[in-house]
Amino acid sequence: MKPDTAGAPNTAAILLPERFGSSEVQTARATEDRIDIPEFAPSLIPDGDVTPERFLDRELSWLAFNARVLELAEDPDLQLLERVNFLSIFASNLDEFFMVRVAGLKRRIAAGLAVPSPAGLSPIEVLEQISDAAHELHVRHAHVFADQIRPALAAESIHLVHWTELDDGAKARLSTMFAEKVFPILTPLAVDPAHPFPYISGLSLNLALVVRNPVSDKELFARLKVPDQLPRLISVDGPRAGTVPGRVARFIPLEEVISEHLDQLFPGMEVLEHHTFRVTRNEDLEVEEDDAENLLQALEKELLRRRFGPPVRLEVATDINPNVQALLVRELDVEESEVYALPAPLDLRGLSVIGGIDRSDLRYPKNVAHTSRYLNESETAKAANVFAAMRRRDILLHHPYDSFSTSVQAFLEQAAADPKVQAIKQTLYRTSGDSPIVDALVDAAEAGKQVLALVEIKARFDEQANISWARKLEQAGVHVVYGIVGLKTHCKLSLVVRQELDGLRRYCHIGTGNYHPRTARYYEDLGLLTADNQVGEDLTKLFNQLSGYAPKSTFKRLLVAPRSVRSGLIDRIEREIANKKAGLPAKVQIKVNSMVDEAIIDSLYRASQAGVQVDVIVRGICSLRPGVPGLSENITVRSILGRFLEHSRVFTFANAGDPVVYIGSADMMHRNLDRRVEALVQLRNPEDINYVLTLLERYVDPETSSWHLDNEGLWTRFHLDDTGQPLSDVQSWLLSSRSRQRSANRR
Repeated sequence: MKPDTAGAPNTAAILLPERFGSSEVQTARATEDRIDIPEFAPSLIPDGDVTPERFLDRELSWLAFNARVLELAEDPDLQLLERVNFLSIFASNLDEFFMVRVAGLKRRIAAGLAVPSPAGLSPIEVLEQISDAAHELHVRHAHVFADQIRPALAAESIHLVHWTELDDGAKARLSTMFAEKVFPILTPLAVDPAHPFPYISGLSLNLALVVRNPVSDKELFARLKVPDQLPRLISVDGPRAGTVPGRVARFIPLEEVISEHLDQLFPGMEVLEHHTFRVTRNEDLEVEEDDAENLLQALEKELLRRRFGPPVRLEVATDINPNVQALLVRELDVEESEVYALPAPLDLRGLSVIGGIDRSDLRYPKNVAHTSRYLNESETAKAANVFAAMRRRDILLHHPYDSFSTSVQAFLEQAAADPKVQAIKQTLYRTSGDSPIVDALVDAAEAGKQVLALVEIKARFDEQANISWARKLEQAGVHVVYGIVGLKTHCKLSLVVRQELDGLRRYCHIGTGNYHPRTARYYEDLGLLTADNQVGEDLTKLFNQLSGYAPKSTFKRLLVAPRSVRSGLIDRIEREIANKKAGLPAKVQIKVNSMVDEAIIDSLYRASQAGVQVDVIVRGICSLRPGVPGLSENITVRSILGRFLEHSRVFTFANAGDPVVYIGSADMMHRNLDRRVEALVQLRNPEDINYVLTLLERYVDPETSSWHLDNEGLWTRFHLDDTGQPLSDVQSWLLSSRSRQRSANRR
């Protein structure tokens, strides 16, 4: 294999220096002090000094993750509109990073909590290195669009145009659109002795204007917000533009249309200049649950406050007047290091408009998820009786390769409609108000069933939506609870209790992903449907713990955070160490979104020192240093990014030849292991265990395209072999293998 060196100098520059919300700013011990049920959340944070050279900085590791996303946008072998989408995703990711992580660091510094990170860096040092890396990434991102993507789109007759490039007919249509849809909602705000500098909302795109009064010859400043109710990029040629190869499709930034009609907003004034700018604010939430009589009301109040958080980043167009920039810096009270001068257009999240064009020749081949063969062997569109299938065997689901709608969704819809079902208990972290999952719970409650919904309304950036559908559930008669004070409920659980001839039987689903039908189409996740009695007992205890008071519950097939996930996994790792010393098969493989927790990492270091092979597959942050002589030379770290968002969490152990496999909701981060309710379930079906082991071996195979992490924190992409041919893409392999499996079943 050979590494892809395109863009390598940039990546190296980002990573050679030595790691998202307000809850993470507090230490685990400080959080425990606020928990009313200490038996449920004992401290497992190791005492003593932490040796910094053992860990990579998590914030810089996150920026390295986003640099990998950017590498996909830079890849000329990817379909063009997918590259456009990766540019948009990169921009959205970076916004969230500043709103949460950078804001959290600034808050720690302001509060005097300047405790060094596990990597040995003070918050000020981390901020400085973030600034250097983020400035470079911003510029690189802008140039990828200007130098690569924009010309490639033009070659496909998709153009991002300026007003001056339009013909008279197009200008007339846009002027009509402006008069009817834009002008009525614009609010120009002047700045003068009678009008103070206006509040600039977070992530809004704005025009900074300099206008002159021809009577007094006085120049004044004004601000105009570009409305976010409208598409960021306006189609010049109609909604079907760009869907036919060869037919010209033109898009123009909304701010350009507004800029050409500024005279209508300032009649009698002369508009001398206008510049785009954008502010990012601290938008993390701080809700002290102990002091809140009603969590919903407290969260709604905090959501209102979020809009007024302090600024953490100012983006300006490179052609901005220095005097105007100085005014913005002064009035917004930002540091010069927090100013990012970029070529227009700003806010490339808006490229999702172009990325959504219906051009099958410019995007990944369409994926049609199929029903699991254990749920519907006839391959019809509708799932068979899910309960009957679950009585026959445990069913391991792998989304989006297995259909969510004919498995998990069908399970809950059939439960809602089945007169033999007595009760449904469900956790909901992120979903949508029009979700069929929510509808199924409403239908079940209206049918007289006992329905409990454990709603995590504090799921970051989904709070407002979660409040809305929580109220919808309450109005339908669903018992809605919000979990345990001080802990987010992040586990993915469904429990259905059904009356059968031999008594009550419990049917369960435990997953790694949210109950969100739309994201299930492009999030890679695992889930287990089971009627196993032990799992049913475990889920019954866990739901009782979440809705009532049962802090000392014990579980048979589950590991539950914050009590037993960290300790349970470390215990399993220690067993692998003992097996290795005894000459028995020993191996650890972990697939997660983030690997940060120092106790888990140190246990993996101990395993490596004992000679145990450790494979880590991580999508995002990784604070573990692999390949350090005497510390981690038996550890490899790989990252897979691609068409689907790798989201499953998997933990496998060789266990002396009798493999143990867990799947579940927990990432290896302090917030997951100490401040969230998480659940991992042990798989028991040998076929399911073998499937997961085979899957992870494919992920770490040297012939699989992936990024490799070295001990200095540098990620290198390997996606070509020594002859320049593409390595295997694991997601494409899964799609094709499922297709071959279906063909074989039909024969």
